[in-house]
Amino acid sequence: MEEALNSTIDPSCLQEPPLAIDVIRDLDMFGMCLYGILTFMSTLCLLLYLELCVYLYRKLPYPKKTTTIWVTGAAPVIATMSCFGMWIPRAVMFTDLTSNCYFAVVVYKILVLIIEELGGTDAFLKRNSGQTFKISTGPCCCCCLCLPRVPITRRMIFLMKLGALQYAILKTVLSVLSIILWTNGNFDLSDLEITGTAIWINPFIGVLTITSLWPVGIMFMHSRHAIRSLKMIPKYAMYQLVLVLSQLQTSIINILALDGTIACAPPFSSQARASMLSQQMMIMEMFIITLVTRLLYRRTYDPLPSGTEEDDNTNNIKYYLQTAGQEHDV
Repeated sequence: MEEALNSTIDPSCLQEPPLAIDVIRDLDMFGMCLYGILTFMSTLCLLLYLELCVYLYRKLPYPKKTTTIWVTGAAPVIATMSCFGMWIPRAVMFTDLTSNCYFAVVVYKILVLIIEELGGTDAFLKRNSGQTFKISTGPCCCCCLCLPRVPITRRMIFLMKLGALQYAILKTVLSVLSIILWTNGNFDLSDLEITGTAIWINPFIGVLTITSLWPVGIMFMHSRHAIRSLKMIPKYAMYQLVLVLSQLQTSIINILALDGTIACAPPFSSQARASMLSQQMMIMEMFIITLVTRLLYRRTYDPLPSGTEEDDNTNNIKYYLQTAGQEHDV
């Protein structure tokens, strides 16, 4: 039955991704213009990022500058890896896993950046002394409104950092393992059998992703009002957008390829063509995100007031309001 099914399928739809030289030979005038524009976009992303790194290194104090450099590099790194994957289709396995591993570190770094914007762990604990975290947030427990609030302690912050850091470590380990299995022919995204390795590794990575995003969401929801003046909300939105485009969009395109919705077009098989479309879309999207990110980070913000100054200002406001109320009553 399987042989009869394969005989009805175009052999070009079952072949491996083409070599880079085959891609160049198959390009027409429109393809050459498209590949040239996308290559220029990815190169410009990398140059803008390097210029931004120099600016951040000169303007920001340590360790905030290293954390910010990591976070701002998500879109340029993904765009650069997508450009390599577009020109060299057989290297997509390596370029995708490199982008995903880098973004796994960014998930941890965005949590560290929020804490650093508030002055570090010690300043954060002093500012939020006696307060609690609301843990009924996405993506894990947004519907569990009955969950109790947890106190803000040094141990709790350590557990949140550990929850985000585990994704960066385990994602890298599983990516290396996937490459090793792929070189031996044991890792295939199209193999959905229970005996396949991809059907076990990919869902486990999905669980790790959700687990790492949870503490980041908790920290952001708690601190979003305090760091509003630092434009942290649009910065966090850019991080979320990179997450959706690099993870969810790519997964949807791969599913469409496995379903046969994306047809093969020699020399590209169905999966290779879906991967090529994903790389091209990613370059354009990351180029726009890089420009927006540069506007948000390439500027200096006034430091946040300390927690004691905020308490003094709050007490002064309460005193003036009480005084005004007493005078009005008289």
